Amino acid sequence: MGAYRLEEKINILFLAKADIGGMPERNQLDKTLCCMKTAVVMGGTGLVGRHLVDLLLADDRYSRVILLMRRPSGLIHPKINEQVVDFEQLDFQTPVDDVFCCIGTTIKVAGSQAAQYRVEVDYPVQLARQALAYGARQFLIVTSTGADPKSRVFYNRMKGDVEQKLANIGYATLHILRPSLLLGNRLEHRAGETLAIHLARWTSWMMVGPLRRYRAVEAITVAQALKNLAQNKQIGIFFHESEVLEAFDKYYHNH
Repeated sequence: MGAYRLEEKINILFLAKADIGGMPERNQLDKTLCCMKTAVVMGGTGLVGRHLVDLLLADDRYSRVILLMRRPSGLIHPKINEQVVDFEQLDFQTPVDDVFCCIGTTIKVAGSQAAQYRVEVDYPVQLARQALAYGARQFLIVTSTGADPKSRVFYNRMKGDVEQKLANIGYATLHILRPSLLLGNRLEHRAGETLAIHLARWTSWMMVGPLRRYRAVEAITVAQALKNLAQNKQIGIFFHESEVLEAFDKYYHNH
């Protein structure tokens, strides 16, 4: 599963130009309308999630974008269906096609490792199970480089756990994106991360060969990959490492 050469992984992301966006031709309108999809986004206010929501709202293949929120976001758009929920008692009962999960937190914000695990593992798994019962066809999630349920590092082990649990739920298609450090404008200030981002920008040229997967990647690149992968009709479990996302970024900006 997911055992593809780099070129093959890139091909999964490189869809036809029509899949990258844009209005359908008028003579394709009827076909487009009958195939419009509903997406649900968990973590729609985060670094990747904000970009993803914007992309889904601008994509004519989606007629509705459900946002699962802890509190009202203030976002207003004809496609948005905002559901303010208690994630501790999530009860998702809406027909949906594509499920996107970009949720994340820190130990500082969560308060403990157990609380962070609850947010980054239990919440996504709970949504995955409930959405599958309401017709979800595929699940797409952002985890991290180094995810491994057997890792001695708590963060990597946590990310590996959520991947493993999702793989056992039974989705026909599961896309797992494993970016390295995410670049972009965060709503909250994290001193340690700010320093890491500056170092990542200055040292990216050194990340070659096996180190390529550790290069920092723009959040908008990850969001673009999420949206485009959701248009792919392949069945299976697919892992997309950071170096593939970086290659996709170069392709996207050149087309």
